Amino acid sequence: MQPKFLVLTGDGINCERETARAFQLAGAQADIVHINDLLAGGSILETYQGLAFPGGFSFGDDLGSGQVLAVKLRHGLGEKLQRFVESGAPIIGICNGFQTLVKLGLLPLPFKDRVMALAENRQTHFIDQWVDLEVCTNSPCVWTKGLIDLEEKIQLPIRHGEGRVVLLNEQEESLHSQFVSAGQFPLRYKQDVNGSYARIAGVCDPKGFIFGLMPHPEAAVSKLLYPNIDEISNRRDPSDRSDIGVGLRIFESCVNYLKEK
Repeated sequence: MQPKFLVLTGDGINCERETARAFQLAGAQADIVHINDLLAGGSILETYQGLAFPGGFSFGDDLGSGQVLAVKLRHGLGEKLQRFVESGAPIIGICNGFQTLVKLGLLPLPFKDRVMALAENRQTHFIDQWVDLEVCTNSPCVWTKGLIDLEEKIQLPIRHGEGRVVLLNEQEESLHSQFVSAGQFPLRYKQDVNGSYARIAGVCDPKGFIFGLMPHPEAAVSKLLYPNIDEISNRRDPSDRSDIGVGLRIFESCVNYLKEK
């Protein structure tokens, strides 16, 4: 049976089609649902096994990245969203979606006091580039399990203006130690690309179901999308996975988890 994912869309979200396609390539069903339709019929959420917050500029980031979307969801869904989270349904937030998850209070500790934020890049301007990443091997994150034993370089694109992870002032070291011990930083940048604390690129909740990351895995589902490809060939054999991108493996990891469950 195919797992079903709800891929949210709305004013300013602009990566919903790529995100839905990534789930489909990974073997899942993905439906793009407008936030207004979701809020009008909150029971829609109960018919899905997973939820995705794509990248973009939801509501123009007018009050801060992801802020308006988070407020609308918090007040529009309320207990329905909390039940969905508590059921252990996988949730991913990419770039602007990551910012939304943090402002919803779902990361790094669901429904607890906020101890993390995503601030303006150290460079004070928008960044658009590919980055190399490191994978945490002891993370419970169901989205990154498929990357742990991957021999190839973990490379994904970033494109954001507010992606610098900051932890609660004067508690950075203790919080970092706590989250590292729990494996809640599944992805780190190999180099300091935006000033993010301890080069954090992705965060998950303690159970590993909710995952937020600044890099865009939906933009790297095939190596044909990678920069500086020396050799590109048309794949004839569907069983040949030589051009599968790292991004697709993130979606596959979660889909396979649901299928096995």
